[in-house]
Amino acid sequence: MPQVTLTVNGRQHTVDVEGRTLLVELLREKLGLTGTHVGCDTSQCGACVVHVNGESVKSCTMLALQADGDSVTTIEGLAAADGTLHPMQEMFREHHALQCGFCTPGMVMTAIDLVNAHPSGLTEKEIREGLEGNLCRCTGYHNIVKAIAAAHPLMHAKAAE
Repeated sequence: MPQVTLTVNGRQHTVDVEGRTLLVELLREKLGLTGTHVGCDTSQCGACVVHVNGESVKSCTMLALQADGDSVTTIEGLAAADGTLHPMQEMFREHHALQCGFCTPGMVMTAIDLVNAHPSGLTEKEIREGLEGNLCRCTGYHNIVKAIAAAHPLMHAKAAE
């Protein structure tokens, strides 16, 4: 059986996987990181978004073997060691941008990548367009957009420090 070696949330792992194992399966079933959700199995919902080498990826569309040698960050890897939430997580909490919470990990990971890609700012329209690959079945988009807009200056202020 092939092996994949990758760094997940700062820790290196070497795991035996079948060639057909998806990255989301490796994260959830082999590493026990169940914050990454499987919502549709067709890459439509965005609940499985993680960062691979700093960019958003729907982990249900990537084979685990494709991540060999890569750095992966999941929702579990965002908070600081002392439990301090990432600014995006904090703004989702503050702006009530989560209801059932199922889409939240993928939304947060997508939102972080979106904010990082637009350091000079984002309009509401750009935020909404940037979230097109993520579905919220609880209709929380209004508060999600507010949370992302509020996190933008916090993230870029922290990056400037």
